[in-house]
Order: sequence, then C-alpha cells, then structure tokens
Amino acid sequence: MTTPFPFTAVVGQDDLRLALLLNAVSPSVGGVLVRGEKGTAKSTAVRALTTLLPEVSVVPGCRFSCDPASPDPGCPDGPHEGGGGGASRPARMVELPVGASEDRLVGALDIERALAEGVKAFEPGLLAAAHRGILYVDEVNLLHDHLVDLLLDAAAMGASYVEREGVSVRHAARFLLVGTMNPEEGELRPQLLDRFGLTVEVSASREPEKRVEVVRRRLAYDDDPVGFAARWADEEAAVRQRIVAARELLPSVRLGDGALRQIAATCAAFEVDGMRADIVMARTATALAAWAGRTEVLAEDVRQAALLALPHRRRRNPFDAPGLDEDKLDETLEESSGDDGPDPDGDGGGPGGGGGQPEPDEGPAGDGAGAQPEGGEGEPAPGGAGEQSPAPAAEPFRTKVLSVPGIGEGAAGRRSRARTEHGRTTGARRPQGALTKLHLAATVRAAAPHQRARGRSGRGLVVRRDDLRQATREGREGNLVLFVVDASGSMAARQRMGAVKGAVLSLLLDAYQRRDKVGLVTFRGSAADVALPPTSSVDAAAARLESLPTGGRTPLAAGLLKAHDVLRVERLRDPARRALVVVVTDGRATGGPEPVALASRAARLFAAEGVASVVVDCESGPVRLGLAGRLAGELGGTAVTLDELRADSIAGLVKDVQRRAA
Repeated sequence: MTTPFPFTAVVGQDDLRLALLLNAVSPSVGGVLVRGEKGTAKSTAVRALTTLLPEVSVVPGCRFSCDPASPDPGCPDGPHEGGGGGASRPARMVELPVGASEDRLVGALDIERALAEGVKAFEPGLLAAAHRGILYVDEVNLLHDHLVDLLLDAAAMGASYVEREGVSVRHAARFLLVGTMNPEEGELRPQLLDRFGLTVEVSASREPEKRVEVVRRRLAYDDDPVGFAARWADEEAAVRQRIVAARELLPSVRLGDGALRQIAATCAAFEVDGMRADIVMARTATALAAWAGRTEVLAEDVRQAALLALPHRRRRNPFDAPGLDEDKLDETLEESSGDDGPDPDGDGGGPGGGGGQPEPDEGPAGDGAGAQPEGGEGEPAPGGAGEQSPAPAAEPFRTKVLSVPGIGEGAAGRRSRARTEHGRTTGARRPQGALTKLHLAATVRAAAPHQRARGRSGRGLVVRRDDLRQATREGREGNLVLFVVDASGSMAARQRMGAVKGAVLSLLLDAYQRRDKVGLVTFRGSAADVALPPTSSVDAAAARLESLPTGGRTPLAAGLLKAHDVLRVERLRDPARRALVVVVTDGRATGGPEPVALASRAARLFAAEGVASVVVDCESGPVRLGLAGRLAGELGGTAVTLDELRADSIAGLVKDVQRRAA
C-alpha cells in the first residue's frame, strides 16, 4: 500500500487547502470544486485530505456504514439496533471514475433472482461506499449526464434509490462531494456546479523558489514515501488536532444579524440565483470563525466566504470564466456593514447595496468597432498587406437545431438521435453481458410458452437466463461540431465578419448546451490552419474566434482538405462520435491553382464518406451568386443563410406558412 502524500507538504494552493479544511471542520458546507490547469496538485491535495479526517464509527458488518448511534431504519442490511456498540474505521475517500457505469455508481440488483425467487439481491455501489466519507470525482466536467443526474439526486435527498421494474432498494448516501476539473476540457453543468459548496481556482506558481520546492518535495517523496510521511507527521497531527478543536467549537460560534445582512447584501449584489448561496456563505463564515478559534463571525470571515462560495454562482455569460470583482465585494460589505458588531444599529445597506450594476463581462466586444476598410481579394498573404484587425462579434442569438441524420451510438448528449442507455424504450433484445435495463413485457413473453415444460405449479413465473430481454432505448448523443470558417478578405467586406462571428458564437453556445466537442479550422490567404483541435472546451473556441484576423484570398479547397484531415484523425481517437461539419463562407474560391475545381473535388470527399454538413451562407447584398448553395450540394449537405440560422426566424417562417395554408 502506497503511503499517502502528506496534506501539510502540499506547497502553495492556500485557497485550496483552506476550502478543504473548512469542509473537514463543517461537512455541511457542501464540498469543493477545484478548477485549474493540469499538473497543479489538485488530486494530490484532495487525496491527502483523508488522513486528516476523524475516524468513523460504523455498525459491524453493515455494508452501508450505518452509524450505531442512529442507524438507518431503511438500511438493506438492517434493521440494526440503535445504541449498540460500533467499530471505528478511517474515513473513506471513494473515487468515481469518469467512465463508470450506472450500476457501478448506485449498485446492481440481480433481476433474475428478483423475478424468479423474489429476493432483493443487491450489490452496493460507490454511493454506498462513500456514505459518511468523501466522494471524489476527477475530471468531473467530463462525467456523463446520466451519472450527473444520479449524483444530483443523491446530493439533494441524502439517499440513493435503485429501481428495476418495480423492485427498489434505498440506502442512505450522505457524502462530501469533491471534484477537480481542467476548464480547458469543458465547463460543468449549472445544476451540478451549484451543488458544490465552494470553488477554488488553482494555477502553478510562477515564482522559481516555490517551483523548486515543489520539485524537491516530490522527488523526496518518490525516493522514500514512508520517511517523507514521517517527516511531516508532527505537523499533520497538529492540523488534525486543530480540526477536532474547530469541530467542537463550531456549535458555539455566533452568526450575528450584522453578518447575516452582509451575506444577504453580497448575494443580492452579485445576483446569484436562489438562496443556496446565502446558506453556504453562512456555513462557510461560521466554519472560518471556528477554524480561527473564535466564537463570533467577523466581516473578514464573510469576505473570505464570499470569495469561496460565490464565483461559480454569480450570474454570468456562458463563455465568461467564474470570478468575483473584489472591489465591488468590498464596496458591498462596507455599505451593508452598519456596525462590525453582532447587533448593528440602523438598517445598514439592504440587499442590493452598492448600487453598482452587475458586471457581466462584455466578452469579445470592444469599443473599437469602427468601420473596417473594404477588404476584397487584394492581398494573398496572411499577416502581410491586406490583413485587417479582428472584428468584434455581434450579439449571439438562439440558433435552429442542426443535427446529424440517422441514429448513432456516441457519447450521451443533446444533439442527434442515438441508441443510449437512457431515453425512451423502442424495443428489446437479448442482453450482451450483464443485464442493466430489463424489458419486462418482452421477458414475460419469452418465458410464458415454456412454463408447462419447466414444471410450473404455483403462481410464480419460472424465468431462466435465456428469457431475459434487454430494453433498447433511444436518446440523444453529442457530436463533434467542426467549424470551417472563411476569414478571407471577401468575408471582411461590408463589415460582414462581425455578423459571421456572432453566428459562429451562437452555434458554439448551442454546442455547449448540447454537450458537443468542437473544433475550429480557418482559411485565408493561401493556407488553412487548425485554430483549435477538437475539444470539449467551447470557451477556448470562442477565444480563438474572437482573435481571428481577416484578409487575403479565399483558399476554400485548403480549408476543406484541412477539415477532412482533422476528421480522419478524430475518427481514430473516437470512432463512435459522429461529426457535423459547419462551413461558414460566401462560397467564393480564389486561392491556389484552379481554386473552383479543387474546392469542388475536396467537397465531394465529404459527400463520398457520408459526413453530415451544413453551409452557412454569408453572402449579402441584392445580387447573390448562390455559390454557397452550390457548395452545399457538392458536400451532400444543406445551406442556410445567416437569417435562417436564427431559431426565431424559422419559427416565424413556419407560422407564416401555416397561416397561408389556413
């Protein structure tokens, strides 16, 4: 067994250490979400926390870690007698793999024995193992949606339910939820994000001395884990004793009306949704006071609680990173303080104090949105003459749904039809491997003709393994949406690039909501570039789009061939994920030898391979050449104009057609 890395030996990351320690003092704070770049000791710090947690008293032999002082009356291993003796064990940290199955998380019920024998043969899952401990999810933002839903249910109810066709098992599942994630790989669903009590941002130190110390300690641990742990044992014991003392002090900490007013005013000023933020801030501020050895919550506790509890809850635009304006926070706390004591006189600053407007990050827009010079097809070389500065994106809008035709089998998402583990039942088949979703009617139909031959004499149905039928279900999958964006001079003419960027930004927002991977290929001058390889981070794609310069000729063929290469490589990495290619262009081809013929041949490669594609026609003006529509035909896809891309314009068109038909 490997010796855990000592918690006290983790260099830097003060906010992360504090957030974890506050949850150790008061588990009701609600867990921690750790956001940061790779290689910043996120997982190391979380795993080291378990050595600081007090031992847990459990009922001997109970697989669900019931507390002997107050056992769960509905425990599947019960009933247990209350007040009996218990056994102590260290607090557990259970790790949930990103690719875990539903049965691995909640447990598995033996359907065959349940039908044939009426026995609830239940094998507990990770939620049962994490009860009264820590549930740790590394790369939590990559967790499949159906597992996220199960986590949300368990976190909200403090219990896990396993149901299979009317047979159900329930057990307690109260745990400290800790997740780590790299924002470059995609954001977290808002519903799960709100379930984390605190959030911290971590990054590698840029100070050479700290970096040297990190390397020194890591090498020392690798050389002698036991000796390294012994070296930090005294400090670890001191932190453990301080946690125990803070837990004992916690019930005595007083949260005065003044601190409550500051909490309410802060949450109102940052326009957080609901009341969970107020409650989490109150619990965090109380834990901070107990950790400091005080019995009263001070303004400094409220401020620190806000920095930990509000960044991921404040109202923000989809592509804005979590964060908090500390100047606005200080102003709000000052206006709402009234008195630093627990019973302030006067009304102080009511909720909404500070009067400042919420500061949604303006994102890519800027003041320099003046007219750009007419582009045209003048200069071929990117980066040289003819290149124009990046145009700001127009306001994003809700787009019509673009999907891949047919039925896929890719990762769960919300875009195209797919055979999934979750969704509406469409049929039944023999199970391949373990049975997970029983189709009861099909199972009964398969077993019914054989009852006499099997010697059935009672009311029960004699069911054998061959009779079991797995339900086939249809849901939605996430796709790879590959944007191929024309950044040539013709696109910049008549200031179209702002509208084009706004349209692509809208499609990126749609991809974010539908759990897609995205990629970005741009072409201009004489070549095409992969501005962003396929990734789950639409934020990165939005940033690359905003800084996209324009100018030069239109090497349409180069853009299509580059996109074809990206898809070929991605098929090897993730063959089950289907692609949707979105070409944003006016259809002109002027770069390279025989540009039109070469672009036509490149487009037919996509059609021959059956790749779903959509061409967003950016041509404008009273006279249109229809080149984008011709390109869509060669791709084997469809063409939509920028106006038709809007969901509201499609709805209006449908209503107009219906009105005329009536």
